[in-house]
Amino acid sequence: MFIDAIGQSHQPSQDARIISLVPSITELLFDMGLGDQVVGRTVFCVHPKDQVKQVRSIGGTKQVNMDKVKALNATHLIVNVDENPKELVDELAEFIPHIVVTHPNTPSDNIDLFSLIGNIFNKKGEAARLISDFQAALTHAQLTAQGLEEKKVLYFIWKDPWMTVTGETYISQSLRTAHMITQPQAAEVRYPEIDLESGILDEVDAILFSSEPFLFKQHHLDEFSEEYNIPADKLHIIDGEMTSWYGSRAIEGMRYLAQFAQKLSG
Repeated sequence: MFIDAIGQSHQPSQDARIISLVPSITELLFDMGLGDQVVGRTVFCVHPKDQVKQVRSIGGTKQVNMDKVKALNATHLIVNVDENPKELVDELAEFIPHIVVTHPNTPSDNIDLFSLIGNIFNKKGEAARLISDFQAALTHAQLTAQGLEEKKVLYFIWKDPWMTVTGETYISQSLRTAHMITQPQAAEVRYPEIDLESGILDEVDAILFSSEPFLFKQHHLDEFSEEYNIPADKLHIIDGEMTSWYGSRAIEGMRYLAQFAQKLSG
């Protein structure tokens, strides 16, 4: 018996037909050699680019085409607490027998994620390889950070309204690995709107504009610099996949963040 993020037990499965509503886990399934068992994905599941297009898209992470889902005769649905509404998952559970719930909150949670997927779908060897690679990348990021001063950062995920992340999110915990501390540390919700007139722009050492879910580009930084009178060298684009995608991409993500932190420190 293997336990998921909400305490549900799962038995090993030999011939699973899997739908993933989590882009990073879709990529993980392929990297674990389970691509031929993935029968459904979201439109946001874009990696691995050369293979995922062969899997049928059934909608987004918040809404799906129920007729398309039912036609796939899936045995397993993989979801995430943050990304997929509980109401949607409950509806899908009426005709998909096994719902695997994930909820990594720190980079280290990837170890349990690899183990969970590997045990359920009989890919223990692949899981062990990923765990080893991830631990090496995490150690490298932590050792790199030891020689760097902590930086207070404001991390934007959206504009109109401006939205950020709080300290308990996976994004924030990933950045913390490389000594980048997101501000504010706490709020009533995990992804709060931020008041830019509150003084926070002056309190942080750097302002990070993520490439997802909002695709920030250089012209957004130029406009921000002019509107809020912020020096351009304080504003940085950061790869959102490297900060927010858990699973196999987190291995590359740890290496990326170590390099990004070094660049930020000058």
